[in-house]
Amino acid sequence: MLNVRRLLLLTEAAERGSLTAAAEELGMTTSAASQQMSLLEQEAGQPLVERLPRGIRPTPAGAALAERGRAVRRELRAAEADLHSFAALDQGTLQLGSFPTASASLLPLALTKFRRSHTGIRIEVRAGVLAELREMLHTGEVEQALLWDYEWNRVDDPALALTHLLDDPTVLVVPADSPLRAHSPVHLGGLADQEWIIRADNHPVADVLRRSCRQAGFEPRIAYASHDYQEAQAMVAAGLGIALAPRLALTSRRSDVRLLPFASDVAAPTRRILLARSTSRPATPPAQAMARVLRTVARRFAAPGLDRAQLGAVRRG
Repeated sequence: MLNVRRLLLLTEAAERGSLTAAAEELGMTTSAASQQMSLLEQEAGQPLVERLPRGIRPTPAGAALAERGRAVRRELRAAEADLHSFAALDQGTLQLGSFPTASASLLPLALTKFRRSHTGIRIEVRAGVLAELREMLHTGEVEQALLWDYEWNRVDDPALALTHLLDDPTVLVVPADSPLRAHSPVHLGGLADQEWIIRADNHPVADVLRRSCRQAGFEPRIAYASHDYQEAQAMVAAGLGIALAPRLALTSRRSDVRLLPFASDVAAPTRRILLARSTSRPATPPAQAMARVLRTVARRFAAPGLDRAQLGAVRRG
């Protein structure tokens, strides 16, 4: 049977391209790491790394074994997180993952309601993009996380248990004095001559805009690429263009923009807001309590046609 510590050494060395760097990461000397690598190659019955003038390169067998090592490392980290969660349960610690839109809308109200009834539980929140949050769940860095998906990128992971909290529709953001307000609900096909504000850095909403416009028969003309929703709203208010956004992302709406729904026959994508946890770990009592609170809060945000005043009431409630 392969030695697990040596397997992890190979994995680190393959990722870093250096046996010395792998040794430092694992708290070993370089000579000890070299000796352990030689023993692993004896166990494997074949060379696993090529020694280069500067660093190492895994052989095909070494690369395949290093990939297995990544899975082993992930499971070991998850096991450590399991032990930590049970040890820390009496101290009341709950690790949550979230993404920016949820952290600015659902989560603050949920945290407020949770703390009213569970004053002794400490909560830690980790933020990330979708791939990072899924990895945190797999490794046990967080016990549960808020995720999102669209029809074309469903979170389909048998290692995760998913709870559908609410559907978050796409809305059109226009200036407060826009003539488009007279044509609400909006037909996307009638917006081909508009300039658009788009989210930058390959943001998912940029993909939503392009997919929706192409399905309506035109390519969007981009006037500005923003880095957050407040910036996008400011550019819309200034008359530079109009924008698409998930409704939940606009709970802090400027007074000089308006949100318009799309007509029911328009394929404006709706994203799902999900609560996820790893199926390999039983939910702790704090996690179960938080899940109940999030389901309650989600029902309030799911109400159709929420305007600015109503959203403010939801956040204060």
